[in-house]
Amino acid sequence: MSEKQESLKAAAGFYCLEDIKSVELAQGIKMQLFSGENVMMSFVTLEPGALVPLHSHPHEQMGTVLEGEFIFYIGGLAEENGKRVTKGDIYLAPGGVLHAARSIGDKPCLTLDIFGPIREDYIAMFKTTHGHEVSGLQVSEQEQK
Repeated sequence: MSEKQESLKAAAGFYCLEDIKSVELAQGIKMQLFSGENVMMSFVTLEPGALVPLHSHPHEQMGTVLEGEFIFYIGGLAEENGKRVTKGDIYLAPGGVLHAARSIGDKPCLTLDIFGPIREDYIAMFKTTHGHEVSGLQVSEQEQK
């Protein structure tokens, strides 16, 4: 006898960032998610003055600035832990390492973060907010014996 189990699978195709819905992470910070089974992209828009609080997670996070500028902190919020990053700069926060970001300047900034493995908490947050899966993923049924 078998029972059906739902799981998420990557959906091959082409997608447009403008069509991907966002979720609000904190005041002045919105995120658009795109995910496969093993890697996740997060496009984050920070409004001027927005702060991503100091936090850590077990996921490796790397990113690049697409527009604007912000201070990216690794290891704490002390001045010596922060670096101004602008368009084209790349950063890496290993899993378990404290990090934060603070938008500077008078324009919003856009960054692309990549996570490995994927952040299940972000997938759940997106589904709770929008009632459907993150772009790039689809529900499939697998038979389990």
